[in-house]
Amino acid sequence: MKNTLKYNLVILLSMMVTLNAQEASDTVWEKSIVGGVNMTQTGYDNWSAGGENAFAWQINLNYKFIQKLEKTNWSTTGKIVYGATKIGDGDMRKSVDEVKLESVLTYKLGTKINPYAALTGETQIAPGYDYTTLPEDTEISAFLDPGYFRESFGAGFIVNENIGTRLGLSLKQTVTTDHPQPYADDVDTPDEIETLRNEVGFESVSDFTFPVSATSLFASKLELFSALNGVDETDVNWDNTLTVKVSEYINVNINLKLVYDKDISVKRQLKQSMALGLNYTFI
Repeated sequence: MKNTLKYNLVILLSMMVTLNAQEASDTVWEKSIVGGVNMTQTGYDNWSAGGENAFAWQINLNYKFIQKLEKTNWSTTGKIVYGATKIGDGDMRKSVDEVKLESVLTYKLGTKINPYAALTGETQIAPGYDYTTLPEDTEISAFLDPGYFRESFGAGFIVNENIGTRLGLSLKQTVTTDHPQPYADDVDTPDEIETLRNEVGFESVSDFTFPVSATSLFASKLELFSALNGVDETDVNWDNTLTVKVSEYINVNINLKLVYDKDISVKRQLKQSMALGLNYTFI
């Protein structure tokens, strides 16, 4: 049943993407699909100063579909980021891996505060491994293992074209299959291993964009979730990206992401990446 839930959620997310991708008319939809690829390579042969051969690559895909009607605004955004690195004679290891989708339907009341309903999903593409243990190929995560989903409704507030926030009641599911610990398993029931965690709470999502210059843009997204049974423990997902346009097809992307979830780790998690490469706008 838990696997069926995971597949149903994937199908629901796919349907929302498909519905958003269907064009009602050229004046109704705002569409954007941007992809990029980054690669670095270093090779040595009889190099007296020392060093190891290295190769790294990363693919980024970001899309946005916005349907603006008289009474509603339907915005679906998403990103897929995947990359891998090989150093010396070692195996290729993934360096970044993220899949995220957010779809928000807003009803326009004619004011800056409007009701909304939203669906968010987040997971990864490939299995993840813990390389600090023996054997080194100990798998600790996989596609939809874990997968995070939130369904929420509440009120959104638009400060201006660069700042917006929303606050509402949220249902959160953490789904797993082979890796319930530490993602979905309840430590208070040692005799049972849960592969599905359901939580009810409040969410706050804030988006901020700032044009640093004519060729650079800073974007920040802060997501907070507090379960009703633990309002003093707030999950934090803070994603920050600085994009600098070097030329028409070359961009520099610097990303800093902070995650805090006490159920997974009592210490905050931090990920930083910088990429220089080709960038192409499909739509």
